[in-house]
Amino acid sequence: MTDTTTSSAYDADKVIAIDGPAGSGKSSVSKAVARRLGFGYLDTGAAYRALAWYVLERGGDTADADAVRAAASDLPLRQRLDPDDRRVLVGGTDVTAAIREPRVSAAVSGVARVPEVRVQVNEMFRAVVADAEYPAVVVEGRDITTVVAPDAPVRILLTAAPEVRAARRAGELAGQDAAAVAEALHRRDASDSAVVDFLHAAPGVDVVDSTELDLPQTIDAVLAVIRRRRDADKEPHHG
Repeated sequence: MTDTTTSSAYDADKVIAIDGPAGSGKSSVSKAVARRLGFGYLDTGAAYRALAWYVLERGGDTADADAVRAAASDLPLRQRLDPDDRRVLVGGTDVTAAIREPRVSAAVSGVARVPEVRVQVNEMFRAVVADAEYPAVVVEGRDITTVVAPDAPVRILLTAAPEVRAARRAGELAGQDAAAVAEALHRRDASDSAVVDFLHAAPGVDVVDSTELDLPQTIDAVLAVIRRRRDADKEPHHG
């Protein structure tokens, strides 16, 4: 799926795992946290969006599992881990903006529904982390805390009330009807939650609810969890 090669073993200790639904602020928060700590940043949703874009560019339909599997088998994907450089490349094409287009947003759930593709993509994420030239990588998505890195020392579910998430997403998408944005967000939640539960924290996962928090407060809350978890992990354990 990617031209990334791994030369070292995957190390879950390098992962700061952050999950959350659309509009929860996980991308903005994860980037800011990575920047503050000097860590890498991996937007796993961008990989699925890039695959959806690739299927569509090939004239395929993301509802067709065979078309998705075929595209995934030779997707030349590259993602940068610099939180200030979010470029996503498919072959020689910069698709950073294209993968945020409405046609891709409407199609991305289809690629995420194919189990074999999810396994393949998750292995790619682990390989990227293994080879990252950062002390740790903030990995954000929908099933990072439960599937990609269930053994990471820091696992956070970032959430907010549905109406707050819809308002935030509408604010990000200038010029689009707020009601339509809210409806699209609710449809995305319903579709994606059939594949993975990103609305409820698994055991051992810390919840940060940003409903009543602004962005700086949410960043501080996530940083506090990271400090607490990483400090606890360093404490000696007595048998």
